[in-house]
Amino acid sequence: MILQLFPKRPDHLLADSKEMKRVLADLLVAKAANAIDEMMNWFESLKDAKDFRLGHYFDIIRQLDEAGQPHLIRLARDYLPSTNLPLAEEQRLWTKISRYWSEIAGLYAACLERAQLDPKGKGVDAFKPSMPLAAARAQAARRIQVKWLAFHYGPIDEGLWRTMGQAYLAAEAAGYAQKLLQIYPAQRGLTSVAQQYLHAIVLFTSSMDSLLPGQIEIVDRLITHFLPRFVLAADCRPDSVYWVDAAAGSVPARLALSPGLARPGLRFFSPGTALAKLEELIQLVEHGDVPADINLGGDFPPNVLLPVLRHLRVYWTVQAPQRRHQRHPVKTKMAVLHGFDASYRLFSGALPRLDANREDEVWLVENVSLGGFRACLRHSPGDPLKLGTLLCLQPEGGDNWLLGVVRRFNRLSGEHASLGIQLLSRQAQSIELRPRRSGFAAVIGLPGIWLRDGSGSGLVRLLLPQGGFNLRESLEFNSAGQRHMLVPAELEESGGDYEIGRFHNPTATA
Repeated sequence: MILQLFPKRPDHLLADSKEMKRVLADLLVAKAANAIDEMMNWFESLKDAKDFRLGHYFDIIRQLDEAGQPHLIRLARDYLPSTNLPLAEEQRLWTKISRYWSEIAGLYAACLERAQLDPKGKGVDAFKPSMPLAAARAQAARRIQVKWLAFHYGPIDEGLWRTMGQAYLAAEAAGYAQKLLQIYPAQRGLTSVAQQYLHAIVLFTSSMDSLLPGQIEIVDRLITHFLPRFVLAADCRPDSVYWVDAAAGSVPARLALSPGLARPGLRFFSPGTALAKLEELIQLVEHGDVPADINLGGDFPPNVLLPVLRHLRVYWTVQAPQRRHQRHPVKTKMAVLHGFDASYRLFSGALPRLDANREDEVWLVENVSLGGFRACLRHSPGDPLKLGTLLCLQPEGGDNWLLGVVRRFNRLSGEHASLGIQLLSRQAQSIELRPRRSGFAAVIGLPGIWLRDGSGSGLVRLLLPQGGFNLRESLEFNSAGQRHMLVPAELEESGGDYEIGRFHNPTATA
């Protein structure tokens, strides 16, 4: 009986304040990857820790999480220019960061669940003032998981959406869903549980499957900037575009799909005044002005920002984006080659005919239109195929090769992916280009692919190796007895190993 007067001490090393200070000091100076690995070990050990007062338990998790934020920022900076990383390293970074956010969200959620299940338990009263912070950090961690899934192009995690929706409703019931607070000491601005849920909805509905990871990060920061202007309401408004059932944890769906009968968890999303402010920003950037009050995580020139801003304009509007060409369902196989070098050799006749029975070079096409294809294929995380990859494609039974580029990328369950492929040309031709200048350099040829059916009036579109387009350098080539002299007009696009340039063709002489 006397022994029960003395409460049990937690059976965890971090319960000792001196040891906790030592661990935090070590994390401060550790290398980023090593620090996150160590923190994951602490998180795992804390799951099974016993006899902690809830306020003390939360405080340990909070301090560890705050110590991890600078390291996560460093690792994310390493990941985003991932075109320069080996695939194995890219996958390792993605897994490490994604797992961190999943684990920390679970720990904060465990604190809230413990307070709900045992409101008179040890340390609950001390924890209650921190409940809005714990809920906001948990929701922010889930929202960041949505972003990292977007970096990896899916698949959709329905369990994650269910947890976010239910956490949002629980915060509403507790009265702090809209409570604004600073969730991390070094983070600018205020946010709330409701805003983090809304942020995830805006990101999901902004069609990330057609953007590169660096562009997705810019979108995420733009959403943060415009977030107070979006609307998530219980009632459907004239400008509502999407709906979600937070109680069921559904993913956002366009209003073209009816939400059915009214129910407590139903919420409607609209762009509010964000679209008008986006239009103002586009006009400023088109004139070369990037406002200093927008934190984009770096300095980006207008030619980098404008494609992202124009993309958002399409998906933030009330009117659903319209397809330029009607799709037709098909089920056919297509032989495939990747990259500029293979494409150049193929269209020059230097590449032997492919064996269409090779599984790694044959995809299943699910639908076609005048503008491209939708294909399904086996794809593991280590495969080099990604958004922007240049492709040569030959339909089963055909003798003509087509040139296309991956514009949409969605990972499916298992080792499969769905690709949206834009058709660049049905009449591509490899050519040898020469700079129009005097001297020894003029005899050095530059490989190019002429997109013969993709040029406008008086323009020639050429596919060039990366770095091959020079606005100050005219080019020439011979084809079918004609000499074409080309004056650079503009760089249309830059991909992983290629560029597409537009050229004026004032004369074509024999």
